[in-house]
Amino acid sequence: MLLNAGKLFLLSMLFLLSPSSWAQTDCESAGDVEFICGPANAEDLVQVPDSNWIISSAMTANTGFYLVNATTGAWNPPVDMGLAHDMARYPLCPSPPDMNRLETHGLNIRATGANQATLYAVAHGARESIEVYEVDTASGMPRLTWKGCVLMPDSLAANSVASFADGTLVATVLLMPGKSFADSVAMRPTGAVFKWVPGESDFVLMENSELPGNNGIEVSADGSEIFVVSSGFQTIVAFSNSNPVRQLRTTKQLPITPDNVHLGANGMLLTGGMKNDVPACGGAPGPQHDLAALGSCPRGSIAIAIDPLTMEDRVLVETPTIPAFSNATMVLDTGNRYWFGTFNGNRIAYVGK
Repeated sequence: MLLNAGKLFLLSMLFLLSPSSWAQTDCESAGDVEFICGPANAEDLVQVPDSNWIISSAMTANTGFYLVNATTGAWNPPVDMGLAHDMARYPLCPSPPDMNRLETHGLNIRATGANQATLYAVAHGARESIEVYEVDTASGMPRLTWKGCVLMPDSLAANSVASFADGTLVATVLLMPGKSFADSVAMRPTGAVFKWVPGESDFVLMENSELPGNNGIEVSADGSEIFVVSSGFQTIVAFSNSNPVRQLRTTKQLPITPDNVHLGANGMLLTGGMKNDVPACGGAPGPQHDLAALGSCPRGSIAIAIDPLTMEDRVLVETPTIPAFSNATMVLDTGNRYWFGTFNGNRIAYVGK
């Protein structure tokens, strides 16, 4: 999902900073980094399969999502969103979310046919849930139709979500009850992975999945493994898709506190976040930092590719410190550009290859 250590400190900062506090600076590029200005808190980005459209989450009320044309840079909220509750798949979902309160967080998208995909979105504000949408691109611009939801267990807020081919979902919880961001920074377990299987009523804890700051999540192409970001360890861990899970592999400590993670078109895991070791910000995130101040000190963004078989990493692109864009949460590769989202800001950044 977070804060400047990726999503690590996300939730605390969301309530400390609001859209009204952002400086409405110009939208000029900063060296090789260009911007799409206006989208608020575009925390996660996914590309609609076989299209030039990006769907962005919006961690701000009364928005839901943004649609971004990856070719022209034009953006707008979805229009004419439909409602078609799939009662067979989501019988316990009570109703569509209240759009006046909906805030979306981590995203996952899966192709289901020609011009068709299913979008899964972590939701806050209206309720703590995973909301499900059908995405149709037959007419060009994506049209979203709400299909249902899976509610999170009481007192738990999801951070990121990933899906399997049969509709099974796995979601991370960054902070379990009684845990804190300070615990995560100190590398003590704070979160876990939960799994929901179609036909079951509730998400179920995947035992042994506890990490310091369970953040982004993805599944392997064959569905046998789950990849989980640990913002506290600053690593990505490969688990077996079993319950209890078995830890299979892990990356070395990364130069960022990784946030979201997605499987790219080339089969590599892609993650991004804010640079850790910035002397002007007091060095790498740690117990010595005030969490609010940590999120307000600009840090450069780094995009990293990881081989899921070996967990070896490679830096794809690194940006300098840009005061107008910080708090990076992820990277999306659309073939000719790398796109960065943020948990707190009024723009999306991109860098040409």
